Amino acid sequence: MSRFRSIRLLLFASLACLANMGLTADRLPNIVWISSEDHGPEMGCYGDPQATTPNVDQLAARGMRYAKCWSSAPVCAPARTTLITGMYPASLGAEDMRSMVKMPAGTRMFPCFLRDQGYYCTNASKEDYNVRKTGKVWDESSGKAHWRNRNEAQPFFAVFNSTVSHESAIRKHSGPTTHDPAAMRVPAYHPDTPTVRRDWAIYYDSVTRADAVAGARLRELEEAGLVDSTIVFYWGDHGSGMPRSKRWPSNSGLHVPLIVYIPEQFSGLRPADYQAGGVSERLVSFVDFAPTVLSLAGIQPPAWMQGHAFLGSHIAPQQEFIHGFRGRMDERLDLVRSVTDGRYVYLRNYHPERSQGQHVSYQFETATTAEWRKYYDAGALNEAQSIFWRTPKDSEELYDLQQDRDEVQNLANSAEHQTILAKLRTAQQEHAARILDLGFIPEGQRFNLAGDQPFYDWARTPGAYDYQRVFRAAEQASRPVPESSSEWGLDDEDPVVRYWAYVGLLIGGEQAVQAQQDPLVAALEDEVPEIRVTAARALAMYGTPERVKQAVRQLVQDADWGQQSVWTAMLALDALGEIPAAELTDFQQEIAALSNKGPMPDARYSSYVPRLLKDLRGER
Repeated sequence: MSRFRSIRLLLFASLACLANMGLTADRLPNIVWISSEDHGPEMGCYGDPQATTPNVDQLAARGMRYAKCWSSAPVCAPARTTLITGMYPASLGAEDMRSMVKMPAGTRMFPCFLRDQGYYCTNASKEDYNVRKTGKVWDESSGKAHWRNRNEAQPFFAVFNSTVSHESAIRKHSGPTTHDPAAMRVPAYHPDTPTVRRDWAIYYDSVTRADAVAGARLRELEEAGLVDSTIVFYWGDHGSGMPRSKRWPSNSGLHVPLIVYIPEQFSGLRPADYQAGGVSERLVSFVDFAPTVLSLAGIQPPAWMQGHAFLGSHIAPQQEFIHGFRGRMDERLDLVRSVTDGRYVYLRNYHPERSQGQHVSYQFETATTAEWRKYYDAGALNEAQSIFWRTPKDSEELYDLQQDRDEVQNLANSAEHQTILAKLRTAQQEHAARILDLGFIPEGQRFNLAGDQPFYDWARTPGAYDYQRVFRAAEQASRPVPESSSEWGLDDEDPVVRYWAYVGLLIGGEQAVQAQQDPLVAALEDEVPEIRVTAARALAMYGTPERVKQAVRQLVQDADWGQQSVWTAMLALDALGEIPAAELTDFQQEIAALSNKGPMPDARYSSYVPRLLKDLRGER
């Protein structure tokens, strides 16, 4: 058979496949995403009796509701990075809130593939990606972007993002609420106070406004006669804007609504379980959205995408688990990984010394957050309500959503749950290894080690990232202190392994620090800033009096953004904020002189050092 004939037969086969799916070269489905920010599954179609969401409920009656959809991250920028790339931000080194990294070589944001296929692609209007765009991604991305601006008969992919349910709506609201605060269900982790009830009522009001925005977008399609030719997604970008939903990678922060409507003429693109008004139990997450949209357009998702299409002509097998993560949240460092099988949720805390409720300035603008903390400081909370603020966190957490929807009863030490604990722990570890999770490398060191390369590409260069050794060091450091000091790895040649050794001493507390003061003192001169700052933090918190002063002096030096990288200054300022005020008395002049400006790789980092300085100086 000639090469020309082989290519011709392959083309005919591809066209036949598209035709069987309801697609032809000149008749591709339009696709619309309607999204709302900071919005969990608090909707009528999800069985919430307090929700008033008639428009999305009607869409769910015509389409299909996904019962178990997770955003990959509990905050917008890394979540949207997952959506636009079809890759896990932890694999890209882009997990941290408002960071900026390069896309891997040979990859593109998924609308580029649609534009190659002839689609008109618009985004109205939020991007907020943690990865730099390469080439033209959107035909238009602005508040005015709309499918109406396309050429006649051109298929379109249009994103409409609503901000009316954003967490800022809770704190900006004044006057009475439409929803009755007395009728609100207060989660077990929140104190039941008038302030908390009012904030929940405001949130439900904002969800109703988001529903109205969705209704307006759906009517636009109806008035244009496009309902029967347009596939519609409705989704929220992560859990509600209330504290312990937004920013925390448990089910409360990751579970989002997802409703999909596929018109009859494209029934070939529906999954086997699709039915009008139906519910799918398939586990899906944001990393699956990009390959799914490509699949709906008849495009084979590229192999580098890490998600799995759940609709269209290239549906992938159902996955047993879905995964979430938490990295740096604005100015506060953390490293958490989570996984669910749909019933049980497992969280692995690699920084148990940092509470769930670290002082992220923006989060504390919500009245519930401030009042909740006030009650904790006063000793007025019960056990479930105190978990959010307490340190250390448990290294491992396990929750049964069927018995404990608010995730406050940790089953990690339950004898009868050890099998499921081991299963989910293994799933988390295998996933991290599979994607070469870069979150185990401190953010500043990623830039230092990778140089001009995209982090993803650098990590896959032979000999560059010794993942298994780094992962073992992080596992060891974040668990109970090992008995033998020789296990610490304080002298390891790998700076990332060495960093985790010093994190282990910090987590180990006074006993570990007192036993290792000499190497900690020596580490105050380490050329790796993250090691130097971690050692200083440990000594400042748990060292002898003379060592405390020496450590504080080092932290103040490293907190000067004018002389240090933005990441070093952030780490040092965060450490200084944890030290008793009495230990800082002799350094007030130096602290007052610290710079709130300095070098940074992108303007997205500009607000973090100033926020930390305000906190340290008591200017909240």
